Amino acid sequence: MCAWCPTSSRACAFGTLNELKSRRAVRTEPRGTRRQARTPEVGLARSGARTLASVEAVPIEAINRGNGVDRVWTLPNAISSTRIVLLGVFCWLLFGPDDRIAATLVLMFVGVTDFLDGYLARRFDQVSTLGKVLDPVADRVVLVTGVLAIEIYGAVPAWLAAVVLGRELLVSVAVVALAALGAKRIDVLWVGKAGTFGLLCCFPLFLLGDEQATWARVLTDITWVAVVPALILSFVAAAAYVPLARRALAERRPERAQHEAATP
Repeated sequence: MCAWCPTSSRACAFGTLNELKSRRAVRTEPRGTRRQARTPEVGLARSGARTLASVEAVPIEAINRGNGVDRVWTLPNAISSTRIVLLGVFCWLLFGPDDRIAATLVLMFVGVTDFLDGYLARRFDQVSTLGKVLDPVADRVVLVTGVLAIEIYGAVPAWLAAVVLGRELLVSVAVVALAALGAKRIDVLWVGKAGTFGLLCCFPLFLLGDEQATWARVLTDITWVAVVPALILSFVAAAAYVPLARRALAERRPERAQHEAATP
């Protein structure tokens, strides 16, 4: 007999052993049967929610500042500003001391650096809102000033200067009109940049070849051959801006459209 129960000692020991096994089974029961396991889908959903909340907490102004969109003091902007300043040096050399060679070299430098500011902006991630406006403005100011000065000097015929300046005037008026109507800004096309670059290279060569030497006459003839495709590219670009301008007018800025709708 067992001292603790009215059964035999063998039966008691057997019952105690079964009880110990059942308790051990309870202790070693997998956690998943007592508490619901965290599935991968739940973990991903919670992680995605935290990420979305952190992204929504960042204001768009901070993102723009991080991307450098609103930067002013950048190397490309400095180059564009320097090109405009050098126009004064060019005009002074041409009409002051009458140093045609030095004036030509300055204008060549200003024209050749046409692609430099845009290339540096893209290469070193310095694209800015000011640069997108300053670059085409510098190109037009350089071209108009250079053509006027060279035509006044007498190195190119008046009709050629009128064609180039007429095209630039037309494009400038269209840009101002689109901005006044609230249209989105149109990025400069590659064909337009190529045409402008060609003209900025040809007009200094006209100035350089403005003398009676044989090499000057040969240079002038070569320049006439090169200026024709440059003019064609510039007018092709002007025609290509027409559908882009219509699309920009159709996709007006939402705030401008709401303002016009609210105005009686």
